[in-house]
Amino acid sequence: MTLKEEFATRNFSIYGQWLGILSMIVCFAVGLSNIITFDLLIIPFSIICFISSFVILFIEVPLLLRICPTSSSFDAAIRKVTTNYMRAATYGVMALVQWLSIIRNATSLIAAAVLLTFTGVCYGLAGLKGQAFVGSKTLGGAGVAQMIV
Repeated sequence: MTLKEEFATRNFSIYGQWLGILSMIVCFAVGLSNIITFDLLIIPFSIICFISSFVILFIEVPLLLRICPTSSSFDAAIRKVTTNYMRAATYGVMALVQWLSIIRNATSLIAAAVLLTFTGVCYGLAGLKGQAFVGSKTLGGAGVAQMIV
């Protein structure tokens, strides 16, 4: 199945997965860039955003759990985030943390908050519509991880 065919399925979990990848890139960039600010109240939010990018990477690309050396407790925690509702909740919590960062002042962390919110909404809609989670073959879903073993 090509990427175009995946998007044509109108499964919100596919949209959520690709928005998750975009969120990961944005979280990495804005988290890293805001770490060097002089505002001591923004730095913890920046660090959380930066760490969130790596968590998202392992959530959205399941192939990495097989090839990257990680602890068994980390693997177990990531494997719990498999359903659409769990993914929506995970992205919702990450988005809430970034929305809280604008209490002090508005920074580029808003971009991460917006994308994380959209990703959570897509997974939430997939859950509400009763759509099963479908992993993109491009990102290592649908049996690609099992082919390596």
